[in-house]
Amino acid sequence: MFKGTININGQLMDLSIPKVMGIVNLTPDSFFEGSRAQTDVQVAERVRQLLTEGADMLDVGAYSSRPGADDLPVEEEMRRLREGLSVLRKEAPNAIVSVDTFRADVAKMCIQEYGVAIINDISGGDLDSNMFSTIARAHVPYIIMHMQGTPHNMQQAPYYEDVLKEVMLHLADKVKTLQDMKVNDIILDPGFGFGKTQAHNFELLAHLNEFDIFQLPLLVGVSRKSMIYKTLGITPAEALNGTTALHTIALSKGANILRVHDVKEAVETIRLWQNVEQYEFNQDN
Repeated sequence: MFKGTININGQLMDLSIPKVMGIVNLTPDSFFEGSRAQTDVQVAERVRQLLTEGADMLDVGAYSSRPGADDLPVEEEMRRLREGLSVLRKEAPNAIVSVDTFRADVAKMCIQEYGVAIINDISGGDLDSNMFSTIARAHVPYIIMHMQGTPHNMQQAPYYEDVLKEVMLHLADKVKTLQDMKVNDIILDPGFGFGKTQAHNFELLAHLNEFDIFQLPLLVGVSRKSMIYKTLGITPAEALNGTTALHTIALSKGANILRVHDVKEAVETIRLWQNVEQYEFNQDN
C-alpha cells in the first residue's frame, strides 16, 4: 500500500489510512438511483448525508459513464456542474471536491470557478488531448483511470491478451507523460467495469497488490457495480453487501481510496480492517 501523502489545496492528506470518496451524481441516468441528485434540495441532502457519514471527499459527476451511455454535450455537462457545485459550496464550503470529467474545459471551469481540488478522468486523457496540460497548469491531483473504448461502446466486446499487464503498461505510459510535465500528485484507478468482462474485473482485483510497483495512491471503484450484481444475480440496489466484501479485499490488497455510493458502510469497513492490520503489524514486528 502507498504510505505517502497527496497535496490537496496546499494541505497534505495522509493516505496511509484509507480514505472514502462519496459519489454525487448530477445525472438522471446513472446506474444506481440512490446516488442521483438533480434538484438543489436533492444535491444539498446528498452532500449532507455523505459528509455526516464520514466522507473524506466528494466526487461530483454530471456525465453518466454507465455502459452504453449516450454522449452529453459539453454545455449541458457544464450547466449541470455549475448548478450542482453552487449548491455544494453553499452547503459545504470547505469540502474536498473531485469532479468526474474527461473534458479539459470542464475541468478548468470547475477548478477556477468552484475551487475543485481533484480531477477524476475516466479516460486517462485519451478523450481530450488538452487534459494533461490543463492538469499540469492547475497543479491539482489527477485520478487517471484505465478504460478500453468509450462509455458508449466499452462493454460491447472487451478483449485483452493479458489484462493485468496491459492495464499496468497503459497506466505506466500515462504516468511517465504526466511526471515529465511535472504533475506530482497522481492517483491510479484500474477502471473496474470500464471495458472489462467480469473475469477481467476479478483478475485485476486478485492482483491489485501488484500496482504497488508504481508507488502511487490507488483508488478502487467497485461500489454496486455489475461485477457484484451480475455475479450474484441481484440488482444494484441489492449489492451493498457484495460491495462491502470487495472493499475488504481491495483494502487488504493496497487500496488507498474507496469511491463509494454508501459512505457509512465503507467507513465502518475501513475501521474494522484497520484493527486487523494493527495486530498483524504488531505480530510482524
